[in-house]
Amino acid sequence: MHDEFLCHVTAYGVFEGRRIGVPLGTYRAPTLALALWWLRDRASWIAERLDPGPATPYVPAGALVPVADGVTDVPGVLRAWCADPEQQLRAADELADGRMVRIATGDDTTEYELLAESVDALRIQRTLAGLAVPTA
Repeated sequence: MHDEFLCHVTAYGVFEGRRIGVPLGTYRAPTLALALWWLRDRASWIAERLDPGPATPYVPAGALVPVADGVTDVPGVLRAWCADPEQQLRAADELADGRMVRIATGDDTTEYELLAESVDALRIQRTLAGLAVPTA
């Protein structure tokens, strides 16, 4: 029943006291496998940009420093999610059952959110909402 999936990646930060979301990408996946692939690809993409290898040519020597104690290692969390077969299977099961999958992590300045949901489940929700009869 769930053949198409809408996937989003967003970064959230605070600007002038308000929480602001910046879209980093959207993908309409024609299959469950492609939805999961895209989420892993985007998680890896974010991790690589936040934590490039020390030999990366565009990173000046000495520019990289370890994450401070008490601050979430966002790239590490994202890489761990990508590499964990159990989490991948759980995400696949949830999407196949029509439930939204949300992977979120953040540090002291930014939250990164990856979402995927079934297009069919969204259509069903909208249809049911349209059929709801207001009570007086």
